[in-house]
Amino acid sequence: MIEVVGLKKVFDNKFEALKAVDFTIEKGDLVCLLGPSGCGKSTILNLIAGLLSPTAGDICFNGNSVVKTEPKDRNIGFVFQNYALYPHMTVLENVMFPLTVGEKKIKKNEAKQIAEKYMRLTNIEELSQKKPGTLSGGQQQRVAITRALVQNPEVLLLDEPLSNLDARLRLKIREEIRRLVKEVGITTIFVTHDQEEALSISDKIILMNEGVIQQNDDPQNLYLEPNNQFVAKFIGNPIINMLPIEIKDGKIHHPAFTAPVSRLTDIRFKKPMPDGRYTLGIRPEDVLTVTQNSLFETSIKSVELIGRERILNFDLADKHLKSIVSIEEIIEEGAQVAFDFQFKKAFIFDDKGERVY
Repeated sequence: MIEVVGLKKVFDNKFEALKAVDFTIEKGDLVCLLGPSGCGKSTILNLIAGLLSPTAGDICFNGNSVVKTEPKDRNIGFVFQNYALYPHMTVLENVMFPLTVGEKKIKKNEAKQIAEKYMRLTNIEELSQKKPGTLSGGQQQRVAITRALVQNPEVLLLDEPLSNLDARLRLKIREEIRRLVKEVGITTIFVTHDQEEALSISDKIILMNEGVIQQNDDPQNLYLEPNNQFVAKFIGNPIINMLPIEIKDGKIHHPAFTAPVSRLTDIRFKKPMPDGRYTLGIRPEDVLTVTQNSLFETSIKSVELIGRERILNFDLADKHLKSIVSIEEIIEEGAQVAFDFQFKKAFIFDDKGERVY
């Protein structure tokens, strides 16, 4: 188990990369650190690895602090973004290398047996005599992961390991990483800025922004139950629709529509919602086309065909909105369409971006 308590990092230039971060990762879990560039996710990874020292706070492995432990003694495997393979060595030699150096080095024949065992696990045994320069990006990635696993580390750290691969290969390799770490049973921390990547392979996601954890939760909860406006906007593709509204006299007011507050579901309120100005968040799949009892009507500016779905783009007051409908709904550009919102699945945020509903 990994425990991070009050972790803070301020660099020499006074930039505060982390602001008192706390989280726990259970043994065997695959956790993604997700967020935009500069949010602090790679800083956390480097602090856990021992490549950086914290300004304050503690990092514990199984109840023991490792803050003052040298990186080589933390029993971690680290896969870098650029793979960091030795070009003059064969694949087998690269995988064996960590076992043949340092205080815990073992005999070469023993190292070879262990390396070959993990190479079979990652399906790279046929590459054993090749040099890294002759391998594809996906093959190099597998070699880097195998080399990290060969020392049987307590924790595996992956820093944006798929960013150099094309889209189809990323999909394949991320499935392999999930299978592999679960098969080995190793605690894994995976840094990415790609929400689809994080949602598809994680047991938990820690979503960060500006050095602060915005939500630490099961992947589906970041989409279905975001803590705040940042989480709602960051998670989801197409991005959530956001509209300024005013709550007054039991009604939701917008320049293009008015709806009773009674359309909201009582159990979804997070705190009281007095009259005032708010932001309404509604996912594109919850903007419904209707034939009667519409909330508003508008003309369609453009239509995108995505597999089995159409994305309808339209303007409402001064905001651009999207609706996702089935490909079977034949709606063309310029059509006048009546819409309603599925308010029971909507979100409402206050002026600080905190979720009210």
